Amino acid sequence: MTNNSHSFLLPSLFSEVDPSSLEDAESILNLVDQMDRLISEESISIDPLYLALGGLTILIITLIFVIPSLLRFLASRFLPLELREAYQQIFVPYQRWIILSIGFSVIDIILLLNPDKPTWLYISEFFLGGAIAINICLLAFTLFDQFFGGYLLDLALRSRNNVNSELLAFIKFVANALIILIVIFIFAESHRLSVTGLIASVGVGGLAIAFASQKVLEQVLWTILLYVDRPFVVDDYIHLQDGTFGRVEGIGWRSSKIRLSGKGTLVVIPNSMLTQMSVENLSGAQKIITLLNILFDRGIPEQEKALVRQIILDSTRDIYGIDHRLTEVKFEEVGNSSNGTSGKVKAQVTFFILGSGSLALEIRTQLLEAARRNISKRLKDYGIGFSIDEKPINIDSPMNI
Repeated sequence: MTNNSHSFLLPSLFSEVDPSSLEDAESILNLVDQMDRLISEESISIDPLYLALGGLTILIITLIFVIPSLLRFLASRFLPLELREAYQQIFVPYQRWIILSIGFSVIDIILLLNPDKPTWLYISEFFLGGAIAINICLLAFTLFDQFFGGYLLDLALRSRNNVNSELLAFIKFVANALIILIVIFIFAESHRLSVTGLIASVGVGGLAIAFASQKVLEQVLWTILLYVDRPFVVDDYIHLQDGTFGRVEGIGWRSSKIRLSGKGTLVVIPNSMLTQMSVENLSGAQKIITLLNILFDRGIPEQEKALVRQIILDSTRDIYGIDHRLTEVKFEEVGNSSNGTSGKVKAQVTFFILGSGSLALEIRTQLLEAARRNISKRLKDYGIGFSIDEKPINIDSPMNI
């Protein structure tokens, strides 16, 4: 009875439905059926390159937050104290920058190794590689500057040999130049820009030109040496071994112009002669007076004053460019108690840094900063309580001519 009633109601139910809606439903069912056959017959595929790049990007973002903590843990457990200090000074402040640079370099290498990349991806990779090369140069400059200023200078001071600031400045210049050349060479070779072929062709062409213009090239080479060595710059007062004395008005590719003092006439001297004679640079006789204040927590007797003075002199004696003969240490009572006993004592230390170009002055200032840390360490070893200025006071003292 129930089945018959259902069979009776079913036709009546469909009879009440609009025929147009039935046609729409049939079309939707046909569309779903076609999509089902398409998915079953042809699987949708994604380029593995894009999957790898996406996964690598997610991995880099994850490593930025994971790797620094892991490296700090490993360094504290397995590295000796000296290497741990170097790691803390050089790498810890720039860990995320290093990880990002390595990650994007890996992405660039993956793009380079893909032979079937489209044109737009090839162009994008070229600009990405250039940006990565510039970033690596800046990162290498920063890391070397940290290594140079925070570790190498301390190491040079710990050695008992004299520290030549001119040699350190030259090492810094050569290191920065090598960084640039290495990055340019790697970028050119990885992007199939034949640097060796270009150098060879330039060398053959330059050899032919050298025979044709030997004298001109000789003057140019002497000028390059003059610019690199920089015994003087424009507006310096110089005195030559032949008696010439005056102010440098210009340095050209072939010759330099010197305005003679007293006469006011202009002398033009070939650069090849200037590089082969002794030059006395009077403007380079400037010096920087550096004042460093050390405040002791208590009054100190004369024996401890002599010890402090000796520690300060020993810490700066071997720094080339700091005239240790003029180093002064003056002690002053800054707080006397009411009962007449001595209070705190301040030691004012005066250093004289001799001038020899801005780069050498910068190196000598960094050496003095390393010496300040050395003074602090040695005073702490002797158990003397004190506080020292973080930033010394620098006073320029140019020579009057």
